[in-house]
Amino acid sequence: MQFSAVIFDLDGLLLDTERVAIDAGVLALAQMGHAVGPDFLTSLIGFDHDEGLVRLSRHIGVPLDSATLHHAWDAAMEEHDDVPVKPGALQLLDRLQVLRLPFGVATNSRRASAHSKLDRSALVGRITTLTSYEDVARGKPAPDVYLETARKLGCPPERALAFEDSDVGAAAARAAGMTVIQVPDLLAPTGDVPHHVADDLIAGAIWAGLID
Repeated sequence: MQFSAVIFDLDGLLLDTERVAIDAGVLALAQMGHAVGPDFLTSLIGFDHDEGLVRLSRHIGVPLDSATLHHAWDAAMEEHDDVPVKPGALQLLDRLQVLRLPFGVATNSRRASAHSKLDRSALVGRITTLTSYEDVARGKPAPDVYLETARKLGCPPERALAFEDSDVGAAAARAAGMTVIQVPDLLAPTGDVPHHVADDLIAGAIWAGLID
């Protein structure tokens, strides 16, 4: 199939941020007086902030204040000056530019957080089209962020190729009608939602015919 655009998830897919975010979350919650282990925070990967807050509050047994958690978690994340890029990310973006294939990001991160991480990574200035869950009615696993990113890129959803790392994100892209490649990060796929599961971004790009 000839694709008209490529849409990427951000955390755990283009940026190697999931481990850093989980460590920061454990620290932030401890500072707020709550002992939450990394395994539970890992189970929240892919969900938007609002859904994650509901699940986290239920796990702890008390309602968490969103603004307080934001501040503490962001402060812990900001201690990392450089945000690492996942293997193959720069190579793949370079290839898409050679092919003149438009690309963008559809993320369940907050807008400011997504831009902050990009600005502290080797991808600074490379992503000009980004949709966060704050820009749409519903975050992943709803398809809204993918549909909006496709709209911004001028691409019919069925002509878009989506790269995701999580089951939640893969379900969102599949619901949007896109071809989905899942490149697992911390969590192994649990179902048959993606069209293809790849070991890394480059392997996924080869499967899709973007790289020979």
